[in-house]
This record gives sequence, C-alpha cells and structure tokens, in this order.
Amino acid sequence: MTLPLLDAGALTPATTIASALLIGVAFGCTLERAGLGSATKLAGQFYLRDFTVFKVMFTAIITARAGVLLLSGLGLLDLSRVNVPGTWLLPQLVGGVLFGVGFVMGGLCPGTSCVAAAAGRMDGLALIAGILGGTYLFGELFGFVRPLYEATPRGSYTLPDILGVGAAPVAVAITLAALAAFRGVAYLERQKSLQVAASTREAVQS
Repeated sequence: MTLPLLDAGALTPATTIASALLIGVAFGCTLERAGLGSATKLAGQFYLRDFTVFKVMFTAIITARAGVLLLSGLGLLDLSRVNVPGTWLLPQLVGGVLFGVGFVMGGLCPGTSCVAAAAGRMDGLALIAGILGGTYLFGELFGFVRPLYEATPRGSYTLPDILGVGAAPVAVAITLAALAAFRGVAYLERQKSLQVAASTREAVQS
C-alpha cells in the first residue's frame, strides 16, 4: 500500500520503510490485544462460539477500504497503480483447502502465528517453522507442482469491475453487509452463551 504513495511523491523511500514497519507493528499489536495470538481463541471461530476473528478482520477490511477511498479522493493514491493479485481458480482452490486444514489443525494463520511467536508462544514458533519449511519444500518441488500452479488463470478481478459500478458504492455495500453480519454473529454468540449456561445448570443440578 505504501508503494503507490511513494510513486505519487507522497512518501520518500525512508518514510515508506518506516511507515510500513509502523503499520506492521501496529497491526500485530492490535491482533495481540484482540486475543488473536491465541490458538484457543481462533479455534473458537470454527466451533461457532467466538467470532472475534470474523469481527476483527471484517472491521479491518472496511477500515482499509475507507482509507483507500479517502487517499484516492485526496489525490494521494492512484487506484490504478494498486496491485490486484490475479485469479487462478484451481491452484487457489487447492491452496485454500490446504490453508483451511492447516488453520484448523494449528489454530493459527500465518499472520497470527507471527503474533503468537512474537509473544513467545511455542505453538506460534512451531507454526512459523512449519511455514518456513513448507515454503522451502515448495520451492524445491516447484518444477513438479508448476502445472498446477499455473492452471486456470482468470486475470485480476475487483468487485467494481465485475458489477460495473464505482468503488464508493461497493465500499458502502460492504460496510452495510458488515454491519448486518455483526448483528447476526452477535445473535449467534448470545444463543451459544445461553446453551452453555443451560448445560452448566443441568450439570450442577445432576
């Protein structure tokens, strides 16, 4: 995100590096404060008992989207120069499945494993070791997996392009969807709390 600002002359190379470092540290501290360095808390997402991950990440998405639009409106960011990763359907499907299985087994994603490792948690350090080992293994086997890696290219997609509307209406729609989703997960959390309370009462009475 800082590179387009550098290209636009809004940042110097030194301030680009400094701002990227500050943003990374701030994001890591925010994840830790939200409890997302804990594998137990993250695993609660999969059992539908703790939606902190969903709420934090969705909030980050809509906040970042608002920031991008603001910088674009101020002329500090050229949206056409922001890199949009390409879409490769089959390899991303396979990668998504592998990522999901690893997330469930380890209880941490790559970002939160860094947070856990920085906090001195052994599970975070173990997952970082696994990520580095897996990256090395992928590089060594790239010739073998390359046909899958380059399969089904579809180019870069953005919601404004797909829907044929501007960036601002999409940002508003995503924000409204987030607010509706937050209300929905709040209801689910209340229902889960009631179920836990009922189970606890039954256990005490028996």
